[in-house]
Amino acid sequence: MKVPLLDLQAQLKTFEEEMVAAVTDVVRSTRYIGGPEIEALEKEISEYSGAAYGIGVSSGTDALLVALMALDIKEGDLVLTTPYSFFATMGVILRLGARPVFADIDPVSYNIDPEKVAQALADDTKKRIKAIIPVHLYGQCADMTRIMALAEQYDIPVVEDAAQAIGAECPFTENGTTRVMKAGAIGIAGCFSFFPSKNLGGIGDGGMVISQGEQFAKKVELLRNHGAYPKYYHKMVGGNFRLDALQAAALRIKLRHLDSWHKQRAANAATYNKLFSDCGLISGAEITTPVSVYGEASTDENNYHIYNQYILRVSQRDGLREWLLKNDIGCEVYYPVPLHKQECLGVDAEKWDMPHAEKAAEETIALPIYPELTTEMQMYVVETIKKYYQ
Repeated sequence: MKVPLLDLQAQLKTFEEEMVAAVTDVVRSTRYIGGPEIEALEKEISEYSGAAYGIGVSSGTDALLVALMALDIKEGDLVLTTPYSFFATMGVILRLGARPVFADIDPVSYNIDPEKVAQALADDTKKRIKAIIPVHLYGQCADMTRIMALAEQYDIPVVEDAAQAIGAECPFTENGTTRVMKAGAIGIAGCFSFFPSKNLGGIGDGGMVISQGEQFAKKVELLRNHGAYPKYYHKMVGGNFRLDALQAAALRIKLRHLDSWHKQRAANAATYNKLFSDCGLISGAEITTPVSVYGEASTDENNYHIYNQYILRVSQRDGLREWLLKNDIGCEVYYPVPLHKQECLGVDAEKWDMPHAEKAAEETIALPIYPELTTEMQMYVVETIKKYYQ
């Protein structure tokens, strides 16, 4: 049996005719940059996420970049973030001439540890940390209650890297009141990626910045188009960060299916958890399955974990990966090199001690979790892993 890591062909069957028609309408309209599809998607995504404003941009990376630009992050500034994420989280900091400061991860959720954030902020005696970027990794929110409290204490803005977490929810407590909020709508900005492999993936690159702040949103909107308003009158130096209408049309169709995909991914995760438990691998300490830290992810009430990835922590990770690929099972390592060890940091790469991030980089592996995955496929995946450890 062949089990791919992701099967977009299976997803496409559900709405192919509708998507082709929508894309065709854009082609025939010749409104390729800006226009009604972009405006509609911005409204739909911001409302879906519980934010006041949405600004479509060219990628998840550019969403992070333009958000930091809107905060006037510049050379010599420091930005506090996690060492365990996709490179874009750190890359945008470096592109602006700023430098990253790392706080290690919580080994259970893989998200940034708020107590390590507190320590890093306390150590910043020169007050050079100008922004915090928590990453909602693998589809589960970081501890935003604690992070936002620290951000308020130190008067530092928070940019949520929600590239893997659109629609993910978490309980958020503020001023003694707890409510459920969605990823991206809590900090000054939330940044989404519409890369095709995401839970809400386009037919190419794309991203969005959402915000509750009107002035911040207007500045992001200005920056995404060379800082120009009106045309040819440039108030600041921005970039070409525009989302195109073809992507917006495709994403609007997919957005209607997103919550049902979240639920199916959570159901698939629950099936994996049971299969691994039943076969004895968990009790034998060979495998640790993911934990939904805010509660059961498969309930109807909340999307506490949307499983952009289903991550195992395993012994003999590299050998298992080779075994799975040999048996036609797609898998991937997210991420084999923590950000603080990347060569492009230069001498800075040598000064960080992030034991939990480093251990996760050595032991984690992602299995197929897409909504169209069948129980039969999952049984084959688990049985193949069991054979490896026998």
